[in-house]
Amino acid sequence: MPLLVAEPDRPQIKPHALPAEALQVPIMCNLGTKEGVSEPMGRFAGVWPANQLFFNMLRSQGGLVAVAIDPLTAHECGNQRYLAIPWLHECLAARLPEQTDEPLRPMPSDDVWLAMLTDTSAVAATEFAGDPTAAGWLPNAKIARLWGQYVRDTAVRDETPPQAPTNLRLADGVLRWEAVADLESGLTSFVIERNGEALAQVPEQPGNPYGRPLFQSLQYSDTPVQPLSQMEYDIRSAAAGQPSVWSVRAVNSVGLESEPVLLDESR
Repeated sequence: MPLLVAEPDRPQIKPHALPAEALQVPIMCNLGTKEGVSEPMGRFAGVWPANQLFFNMLRSQGGLVAVAIDPLTAHECGNQRYLAIPWLHECLAARLPEQTDEPLRPMPSDDVWLAMLTDTSAVAATEFAGDPTAAGWLPNAKIARLWGQYVRDTAVRDETPPQAPTNLRLADGVLRWEAVADLESGLTSFVIERNGEALAQVPEQPGNPYGRPLFQSLQYSDTPVQPLSQMEYDIRSAAAGQPSVWSVRAVNSVGLESEPVLLDESR
């Protein structure tokens, strides 16, 4: 089938051919509202009409495609990862076979939800009253709920706290530790505790001009700002007196805290 593609800041549409098999690959089109949705004369105004053409052609042929409009951004990445990660997780979990030499499985169709492109809520496909080929395809109720949260204010919920930091150590008056990424929501900061009492937060004021504040602030292109933030805290001004029990907790971007990692100076 023909496929229409446009470059972000140029409305020219170019024809391409898309194999029929590709129609069964789940696709989420994710653009910012200022890319032609709420600002039809802006720099990136060509993105929205091109996206509509792309969506209409795929969906009219039964393609598994949806549209998620970030209500806060233009062409920057913003908070897109908080919807992209669960979307990819759900679709891959459904499609990947049990054995590596087996073909991909088709996406299940028993819990599909549908949503019009500029709406902020979805309904189960079995209850959808309109033309399903005019509505975005969402693989299940979980993704439909997260999609609705995202297109309203990008506040995608997360009920899973981050993992606890590891390898807490003290040398020359500086605490250092390690941590793994919180894939669902991203790490915002670390809370430093002394003898069970909160002492400091690292960084003191997390930043990110393009989305939720994060420990590693991001650039326009969704890559970390250089130099990278370090997981360390100087305790020399707070360490007078008897040996202390130090602990560090990770905090993600929805405010959930991890269990602490401990370091007892008396041992």
